[in-house]
Amino acid sequence: MDSVDEAVRDPWLPDLLLRTERDALLPLLRRAPEASYGLRTACPGWTVRDVLAHCAAALVRIVEGRLEEGVFLPPANAADVAERADWPVGRIVDELERGLSEAGAAIAAGDGTLDAVALGEWIHAGDVRDAWGEPGAYGGDGLALALPLLGTTSRKRGTPRLVAAVDGHTGPLVLGGEEPSRPAARFDGDATTLIRLYSGRPLVATRYALVGATEAELLIYR
Repeated sequence: MDSVDEAVRDPWLPDLLLRTERDALLPLLRRAPEASYGLRTACPGWTVRDVLAHCAAALVRIVEGRLEEGVFLPPANAADVAERADWPVGRIVDELERGLSEAGAAIAAGDGTLDAVALGEWIHAGDVRDAWGEPGAYGGDGLALALPLLGTTSRKRGTPRLVAAVDGHTGPLVLGGEEPSRPAARFDGDATTLIRLYSGRPLVATRYALVGATEAELLIYR
């Protein structure tokens, strides 16, 4: 994969990412003790349970076409989580399974605006694994599918052009949008750290080089 930002959109890529994550995450959720859902995550103020409630609500909104203005902004997200505060954990996991299974078709039928939601849900699954100390929190089988979505999302969100030399990839990943008066920034590190960098997740114990841009400029979710 030499460049992820110039490719024509694959409308079914978000669906494949969501279903791949469903198959990886759901067995972990089903066998986890209920107490582990109360652990804090990288998302300020949210436990694992809250993150999963948010993900389930967002995906089912897409499935059901309930996409009113402001639906994915913080106040709406908080309301969705609060609505599920009294739900049993199993009900939240069931709703999440439905969303991961069905939302991809609705996303594929759209214009690409919701592709970033699929990427965000995959990142949130990484938040859960990270909170539970699972290895490869922002990696796994979905990583190769998430990187092209990171390319298109970073471009749409107006982040600076960045050429990433990623460990294990034969060519550079080109992210963000070109600015004629500004040279491309450069990143050298691994792919999971790149995901953490663009999503604002903790970078403790990572090793990378970033030249020509600041961490704050690369954030795709604010």
